[in-house]
Amino acid sequence: MKGYGWVTGSVLLVSMAQLMMRWAMLQLPELTALAAAGISFALLPALMLLTGLGTYGLSMLCWIQALRHFPLNRVYPLLSLSYVLVWLAAVGLPFFHESFSWRGLAGIAVIIIGVLCIARKP
Repeated sequence: MKGYGWVTGSVLLVSMAQLMMRWAMLQLPELTALAAAGISFALLPALMLLTGLGTYGLSMLCWIQALRHFPLNRVYPLLSLSYVLVWLAAVGLPFFHESFSWRGLAGIAVIIIGVLCIARKP
C-alpha cells in the first residue's frame, strides 16, 4: 500500500501545482508588459506561481518513490488522473472561468476507462 500513497501524492500534488500556476498566470501581467518600465505586479500571484513550481517539484519526488514500488507500464497511466482532477477543478471553480463542454466530459470518461483498462491486474 505504501507505493499507492506515493502515486496518490504525485497525482494530487501535480494537480494542485497546475491549478496554482493557472491562477497565478491569470493574475500576473503579460511578459511584454513586465518589460515596460514602471510595471509592478502583486506579490501574491508571484508567490503562488513559485509555490506551484515547488509543488510540481514535490510531485516529482513522490513519483520517483512510486517508481520504486511499481513497474512503469502499470503506474504511468495513473498520472493521467491528474488531467481528470485539473479539468474538474477548472470547470467547477468559478475563478478559473473555464467552461464546461460535453466533449471535455467525454474525454475525461475515456481517460478514466483507459486507466482502468491498463492499471488493473490481468
